[in-house]
Order: sequence, then structure tokens, then C-alpha cells
Amino acid sequence: MKRIDGRRLGIAQGSVMMFSDFADDGPMWTGAGPREVRCPVRFPEAYAEAPAVIVGVSLWDLDRETNMRADLVAERVTPAGFDLVFRTWGDTRVARIRADWTALGPLIDDDLWELS
Repeated sequence: MKRIDGRRLGIAQGSVMMFSDFADDGPMWTGAGPREVRCPVRFPEAYAEAPAVIVGVSLWDLDRETNMRADLVAERVTPAGFDLVFRTWGDTRVARIRADWTALGPLIDDDLWELS
């Protein structure tokens, strides 16, 4: 568990339309097998260290004729940002996905410094 001084806690939120593949017959809509979409997200201000990132689907548009398989994760989390990654596999047909995210972590405090 991380303990963060409440005066240094930074919370950032956002929403990303990851893809809309049904309009142009993109791979999430027409493909099969393992597929992945990766969207880089930059925080409005860098954290002092990598924050905790929570992700969730806020729009999910799938074909009802195929199995619904989805994996949504935050990868490569750094103080400056992360990759929002959506994966599917098999015969799943995904028209579009929008994902929301929240990051919580310590902010840089210019008043805290160390002598070397």
C-alpha cells in the first residue's frame, strides 16, 4: 500500500476514444485472432513517481453475433503518462471502445529538496 501526503496527492482523469473500426472496416471489426490497440496518454502534469492508474470501459459497442472478449489495461506507467491498451481475440468483432482512466499519485513538491 502506498501512503501519500494529502497535500501532495494529485488526481488526473481522462477519456479516450480508442478506435471506431466499424466505419472503415478496421481490424477490430473485420479481423480475427489476437488484436491490440495501444493509445499513449500523457498526464497534464508529471507526478513525483509513477501513479496508480485505474481504467474502465465507458463505451462498448460489439457485434451480438460473436463472443465478447476484451482486456483493457494500463501498461508502461511512468510519472509522465502510460499506454492505454485494449486487446481482443478469436472471432470477437468490436465496433468501438471508449475508455476512461483515473491516476492517483504524489505530485512534485518544489519545497521538498535534499542536500547531496
